Amino acid sequence: MRTKIAVSAALGVGLVFGAGAPALSSNLSSTDAAKTSGISADVVPGQELERITDGKIEKGETAYVDVTAATLWTDPNAPRKVDKPALQHPVDLEKWNENLEPTDVRRGLTGKAETQATYGSEVSVLDIKGSWAKVAVTDQKTPKDEKGYPGWLPKKQLVENDRFGKLREDQPRAVVTKPKSELEGIEFTKDTGADVSFNVDLPLIAQDVDDVRVALPGGGAAWIGIEDVDVYDVGDKPEKPSGKDLVKTAKQFEGLRYLWAGVSAYGFDCSGFTYSIFKAHGIDLPRDSGEQAKAGKAVASSNLKPGDLLFFSTSSGTVHHVGMYVGDGKMIHSPNASKDVYVTDWKKWDTGNEFSGARRIL
Repeated sequence: MRTKIAVSAALGVGLVFGAGAPALSSNLSSTDAAKTSGISADVVPGQELERITDGKIEKGETAYVDVTAATLWTDPNAPRKVDKPALQHPVDLEKWNENLEPTDVRRGLTGKAETQATYGSEVSVLDIKGSWAKVAVTDQKTPKDEKGYPGWLPKKQLVENDRFGKLREDQPRAVVTKPKSELEGIEFTKDTGADVSFNVDLPLIAQDVDDVRVALPGGGAAWIGIEDVDVYDVGDKPEKPSGKDLVKTAKQFEGLRYLWAGVSAYGFDCSGFTYSIFKAHGIDLPRDSGEQAKAGKAVASSNLKPGDLLFFSTSSGTVHHVGMYVGDGKMIHSPNASKDVYVTDWKKWDTGNEFSGARRIL
């Protein structure tokens, strides 16, 4: 664990710099050199990182995910006993994956879970039922609800924090680019934080030589290794990627076991995988494969380029699978509960002749 420069709550210091460190850094081009170009951020005193909340999660409010990845369910009765590690605060996704090791148990998630939302994600609260909340994940587009992708989760996995929401609007942001990272040196809060994983997006409030300091949804702040994040100024997005950039990002997850409804480095379903890869590059795809099949423009299978999406449908025309073309007649995908993310010859894989078209998003 790295040694952190201490931040004094008594002094209210919000920005801390190591010897020779720039004020803040940007990684807009994803190169090491770009990490030292200047981004300015307002000083955020420690007392201004404390959570502002009335302690309640209520219908109509905006809330934030306060666990590593929250699973959204079809209804509060959908989870099984084996799913208990995914219902806690904090969640234990490693244990949950152990419970789901048998293929038939993992496949049993189908139709029970809707999607996931990673740490810090914004949700709109649609309804409350006892200790459960129905929410819509703001950044997951779907025709199911104009507010975002809907589903039920335990209320204890959410926080209401107006201060965090304001910091999201006003501060630069640090986005996790590695499959998994960790929070260190949590301050100014009783919240325990969470493990952070791919695509977690948190307000940036400081940087030293080795780390960035981010605000947490449950209040307070923590450090993340600078090599694990890209930094963007307010309103900025990543540079437009090439198809090869998308493929490189996708290949980080080769060998990761499929997870129905998954959108995190603990498991993806097929469309959660493609949604997440494009999201990492600032491209907003719909959450599900059926809607992804309407995005971008159609491209002939004889004219495929890396980064194109390949779709497969039932005999009735319903899209049920998506993969990403990587070149040389191959695609990378997260196919089903018995498989991991892997690269395969897409035509040989399509033994049922279900290919129904390709789309170019870039």
